[in-house]
Amino acid sequence: MQNTYLEKDLEAAILRDLEAFILELGKGFAFVERQKRMIIDGEDFYLDLLFYHRNLKRLVAIELKLGKFEAQHKGQMELYLKWLNNYEKAEGENAPIGLILCAESSREQIELLEMHKDGIMVAEYWTELPPKKQLEQKIHSILIEAREKIERNKVLG
Repeated sequence: MQNTYLEKDLEAAILRDLEAFILELGKGFAFVERQKRMIIDGEDFYLDLLFYHRNLKRLVAIELKLGKFEAQHKGQMELYLKWLNNYEKAEGENAPIGLILCAESSREQIELLEMHKDGIMVAEYWTELPPKKQLEQKIHSILIEAREKIERNKVLG
């Protein structure tokens, strides 16, 4: 539950500066929805952020994770991408792609899982992004701000 709360703070921090965040991702991004609700087998699932990329002509699903990348994040994103492909993709659009933003990566797991083959963190998407180091620094600073806000709220509360 703690991580869910922190992820919501991270999401809120990003959305406060949505225009700047989109511009940092690259040109052509349009914000579609926050906490995109998907009902699968009668259960509610929520995708953190949904964008559309005009040049790529596809939906871009973004999941925010506070900790280190875990293998189960891939399965979650695959489920979301398949749902978006079946229910949200418009005629003439390419298949949705996903981006999992984590505070820390698990490089060997990511390589072994071959994420790019499933439309998650594919090369064509990364070419639209700023340098990876710059994006990591931005996410790290947002994470620190979110944690500081939580600590301030604990002291005041």
